[in-house]
Amino acid sequence: MPLDGAGLAGQPLWRRASFCASNECVEVTQRDGMIIMRNSQEPSGRMLHYSIEDWQSFIRGVKAGEFDHFGM
Repeated sequence: MPLDGAGLAGQPLWRRASFCASNECVEVTQRDGMIIMRNSQEPSGRMLHYSIEDWQSFIRGVKAGEFDHFGM
C-alpha cells in the first residue's frame, strides 16, 4: 500500500497499523522523499526520518520474517 503524504491543508497524512487497537502505536507518513515515524501518544515529540530505500529494505525484512523472534 503506497503512502500518500498529502493530508488536509498541507498537513501530513499519518497512518498506523490496522492491528493497533491500543492507540499506543507508531505512525508513519511520507514527506519530502523521506518516511517519517512518530509515537502516536506523542505526536509533537521526536520523529525518526528514513530514506525510501531504507524503509523499503526494512519492510522486505519484516515480510521475510527477519524480525519474528523479537517480542517472543
